[in-house]
Formats: sequence, C-alpha cells, structure tokens
Amino acid sequence: MFEGQPKGLYALALANTGERFGYYTMLAVFALFLRANYGLTPAMAGTIYSSFLMFVYFFPLFGGMLADKFGFGKMVTTGILIMFAGYLLLSVPLGGGNMALVVMLCALLLIGFGTGLFKGNLQVMVGDLYNDPKYAAKRDSGFSIFYMAINIGALFAPTAAIKIKEYAETALGYSSNDAYHFSFAVACASLIISIAIYYIFRSTFRHTEGGTKKNAVKADAVSNEPELSKEETKQRIVALCLVFAVVIFFWMAFHQNGLSLTYFADEFTAQSAEGLQSMCFDVWNLVLVIFIVYAGFSLFQSKTAKGKGIAAVVIIVAVALLVWKYGMVEGSVAVSAPIFQQFNPFYVVALTPVSMAIFGSLAAKGKEPSAPRKIAYGMIVAAAAYALMMVFSFGLPMPQTVMGADGEPVAQHVADVTPNLLITTYLILTFGELLLSPMGIAFVSKVAPPKYKGMMMGGWFVATAIGNQLVVVGGLLWGAVPLWMCWGVFLGVCLVAAVFMFAMMKRLEKVC
Repeated sequence: MFEGQPKGLYALALANTGERFGYYTMLAVFALFLRANYGLTPAMAGTIYSSFLMFVYFFPLFGGMLADKFGFGKMVTTGILIMFAGYLLLSVPLGGGNMALVVMLCALLLIGFGTGLFKGNLQVMVGDLYNDPKYAAKRDSGFSIFYMAINIGALFAPTAAIKIKEYAETALGYSSNDAYHFSFAVACASLIISIAIYYIFRSTFRHTEGGTKKNAVKADAVSNEPELSKEETKQRIVALCLVFAVVIFFWMAFHQNGLSLTYFADEFTAQSAEGLQSMCFDVWNLVLVIFIVYAGFSLFQSKTAKGKGIAAVVIIVAVALLVWKYGMVEGSVAVSAPIFQQFNPFYVVALTPVSMAIFGSLAAKGKEPSAPRKIAYGMIVAAAAYALMMVFSFGLPMPQTVMGADGEPVAQHVADVTPNLLITTYLILTFGELLLSPMGIAFVSKVAPPKYKGMMMGGWFVATAIGNQLVVVGGLLWGAVPLWMCWGVFLGVCLVAAVFMFAMMKRLEKVC
C-alpha cells in the first residue's frame, strides 16, 4: 500500500499528523470543559462546540480563495502561526468569568481561521502530487494513507488530554477546571513539530506550493490535466455541490462523537471496566493491535523472505506483549468519557489497509465502486450506527442534572451501560467514515476544475462546516427528548441523504 507513492505525501502527512494531534487533544475534553468551567447547559455548550467546529471547516473556503491567488504554501505557513496564537490564548487559565469566556471565544476564532488557511490547502498540495502521470493511479490510496496519518495523531489525543489534565491536578496542584488548560497547551507544542517537519522536508513537495512562476511551471510540466470547456467546468462544479450537500448530514451525525455521544459516555456508560474489556482503554494495547494488522499484511504481501521474517517477528512480539499485559490485569480500571474518542482514530488506522486491500481487489476485477457510490454507502453505514444506539437506548431514563453548590447545573451519572455499545458504535461509524471522507477528498481533488481547486476544496470544508454547525442538534435534543428519539434523528437524516445520493448517481458518475 505504501509502494509507488510520491515522497512528498509522507512529509505532508506527518506535518498534518502533528497539527491534528494538538487539535484532537483539545477537542477531546472541550465540551466537558465548557460545562465544568463556565457552568453551561448541554445546549449552550453544544452551541459553542458546534459553532467552533463550523468555523474550523468554514474558513478553508476563504483559505482556498487566498491560496488560489497567493499560493498554497504561504497559506499553510500563515495558518500554523495563527493557530499557534489561538492555542496559546486557550492554554492560559483565566477562571470562569466573563473575561475568560471572551478570551476563550477569541482563541477559538483564531484557531478556526488558522485551520482554514492550513487544512484545505495542505490537502490540495497532496492532490497535486498526483497530477504527475506516474502517480495518477495512486491518488485514492494516497489519500487513504494521508487520512490514516491524520488519525495517528488523533489516536493518542484523548489519552494525552486525560493524562496531562490528571498530572496538572495531582502533581502540580491545579484545580480541576484550570487543569484543562494544560491539555490545550499540548497543541502549541504539536504545531512547532508540524512546522519543523514541513520545512525540513519541503523539497519533496515544493512544486505543489504555488504562488511563484517557478512552481507553476514545474507543476504544469508534470500535470496531465486537460483544459476544460465552460460546460465541463459547470458540470463538475454542480456535481461537487451535490456531494457537498450530502456530506453535510454525515458530519452532522458523525461529529456527535464530541458532543451527545460524549454526554452518553459521561452520564450513561459504566465508569469502570475489567478483564479483557479494560485493555481496550490502554492506547498502547491498541497500538500493538495496529502493529499486528500491518505486520500481517506485510507477511502476505512482502516479496522477500527477509520482509516476511521481520513481519512474523513483529506479530509474535506484539501478541506476546498483549498476552503478558492481559496477565497483569487486576481489578478494574477507571473509564473516563473522553477516552472513547480514541476508538475512531484507532479503527481508521487499523482498518485503512483492510479497506485498501478490499477496494484494490475489486479494482483488479473491474468492480470497484465509484467515489460517489462509496459516499452513498458511507451514509447507510452511519445510519446503521445510530440504529444500534437507538435500539440499546430504549428504556433508559432521561438525562438528569442537579444544581451544584455554586448554583450551576451539574450533569448526573444515571446508568451503567456497557462500554461495548460505544466501542461498537464507533467501529460502525468508522466504516462509514472510511467510505466517505478520504474518498470524498480524493474525488474533489480529481474533479475540481484546475482554476478553482482551492475554492472547491474549500467547498468540501464548507459542507463539513455546515454539518458541524448542525451538530448542535445533539445538544438541543439532549434531555429534551428520550434518548432513542435523539439517535433516531441522526438515523433518519443519514438515510435521507443516502437516498438523495443514489438518486443523483448517474450525474455524479458522469464526471468521475
């Protein structure tokens, strides 16, 4: 899966990994921080949370427009500097008063705008690596690898957020609320690593940065993109807009992982685990599973005896470590609500080679689904995840809050549902994500008219932004309707979006 890829892919992917690690470390505890530090209701915390996600994914539209004029590389660098300023503000503990709230909102605005300059433009640069005819056939697999790298950063983020917060409380003596800011400070350090990787390996992708005649000439020299007529340009833009309309509802449902699904983990899921189940909450056990998966593929795909031998040794060592760690398990381990957010990136990293192998096999037989068809299937899979949540929520009580000593509402833990429910839900959602997100980004980079690449990639993120703004629906429904009805809303919108996608399939596949 890694053979034949342009060198620049790995440099850009690693630069994105560092940035995403900081972002998801902050996001893992953000919704809980809003409720704890400022005493906000679930609905108000959800409004701020979803609005922040909306800005993070809306600003790439403007970032893309600026990049089309000034160059992608300049916008990526500028974006990192602006993000750094935002995370720096967010990492300062200022209490829970109005001034602290204003500073926090300003920090979120800077992070959102900086991400808008960085995220979409970096992905356009990845796409432009595949304009070279010798890499063109590797575009989808390249974006799968890029997407996997993003999730490597996200995999360690929840554990980092929890451990750093606990360290600030126990070792440094900070209050519970102030300790959250140490989790946010991690993003500052991760951005320094990202920019370092970007500039150290810049020579491998510099021709994709744009903004100079030299880069433009070099990019044109390796590009095989034909000139498009006005009618062809219109057809492509319309097709992309139809896809954008559908993915809105996927992200509305998917990003409940940081809001209503986190509320469910906090208030309805067992707060401890034992035996084999407890091993799922140690990120290093998940890393060992990932080693086993990748070594397993290497064992069967390697063309040399040495390669097969190394893969076999890795599998044996990883399995032995897991068995040893299982033998060391005693009693129960605490399960904190944010830790559930590690399962989605774990599944992405572990299942990416499986997904690539399946679609590679189908492609060899001439049966691989088109990108629009994969997106439609992804919507159906997401609907299945919420069908599961809906079934297992029948009979559960309504969320409950009481007034704390300071007069602020405090959420109560009212049930001990097995953690396996959320673990399985995230698995199903991840299958949907792998069908939709990397394939969607690859589709945009392939179909977007050359003159509007930055803007069209920005359009993908605007669709994501609208979906993220609609995440607030989870906060508004929380405590207002029975749980099964809350999940039923997300089930319904995913199914409707899938039906719409299939209805438009002929038009979408025409431009592929």
